[in-house]
Amino acid sequence: MEISAAGRLEVRITTADVGKRVSVRSLIEHGPSGEKFSDAVGVLTSWDNGVLRITRKSGESVRVAESALVAGKVVPAAPARRRGPAASYEELARITARGWRPVESERLGDWELRAASGFTRRANSVLPLGDPGLPLDDALTAVRRWYAAWGLPAYAQTATGAEGTQELLCAELEKRGWVREVTAELWTGGLAPVADLGDGTSGVLLSRDADEAWLARYQRKGVSEVALRVLGGGSPGAPAPGEPSVWFATVPGEPGAEAPAAIGRCVVDGRWAGFAAVEVDPARRREGLATAVMAALAARALEEGASAAWLQVETDNEGGRALYDRLGFAPHHAYHHYRAPEESASEGSAPDSSAPAGDGTS
Repeated sequence: MEISAAGRLEVRITTADVGKRVSVRSLIEHGPSGEKFSDAVGVLTSWDNGVLRITRKSGESVRVAESALVAGKVVPAAPARRRGPAASYEELARITARGWRPVESERLGDWELRAASGFTRRANSVLPLGDPGLPLDDALTAVRRWYAAWGLPAYAQTATGAEGTQELLCAELEKRGWVREVTAELWTGGLAPVADLGDGTSGVLLSRDADEAWLARYQRKGVSEVALRVLGGGSPGAPAPGEPSVWFATVPGEPGAEAPAAIGRCVVDGRWAGFAAVEVDPARRREGLATAVMAALAARALEEGASAAWLQVETDNEGGRALYDRLGFAPHHAYHHYRAPEESASEGSAPDSSAPAGDGTS
């Protein structure tokens, strides 16, 4: 907190600091165990009608009455991560988007509209990087109409918690009635330490295509042709020059098993390798199969010139988060999917039945 030379707490923020990262302390009534103060650190996203709104790294919004403020100051951007490769939010957003491509896409200024028949929110949401070329309300109207034309609900994928993320846009979406439905985190880490965990005897098979055996273990049942195109990076087989390289890993099950013991997917794009769909037969967990899958995929990615890795994990996936922490990964930022409010009949509302399923690690 900001303390004056006289030893008093001071409020050194104003409405002019909206958009900056701040640290505030405020008075609270009836706090737990008699606590009198509450602290919050995050981006000051608004200061209207005597109420401050602060968006934390997780995307959670905190409202603080101006009258309750006892201290506040502008603070530097979130401290640099203590491990893992350095990367900006924008770099990671573009790399992860290339690693999970939609079937249909269109540009709205610098924004990318993406659709894939409802297969995952990531492939069926607008990625709002940069300037849409229109005032925000007009841009959001264009987004809603585009998704309505595809028979899909309109989603926006945003991020919080790192330098250059979109706390202000999240606040503007919420003001307009957009609802945050899913929050997950993007983690990054070094690739070589993961590859070093392979012992060469794990029996992991690598392929360019997701065959029937791989799909039998994949958590999304009834995978359509559209889903196969998204999984395959747009086209099966070896990639064209300059395109991301997709690999599928399989650990065969016991003789007679209906599905493999474990699977995984990796997409290599320049210095980055992205892991997804790492799944293990529940009866074979704690045998190190997930680690073996990732090690085999990491070794192949190293051969193709990658050095850094990313993956996405939902906040309630405790097992996955523990594994990735052991492998040297750490959170970089949180990302969110906001769904547009119900549209009027004149704009063409999208049926609820077409809403994509949650992302998981896929």
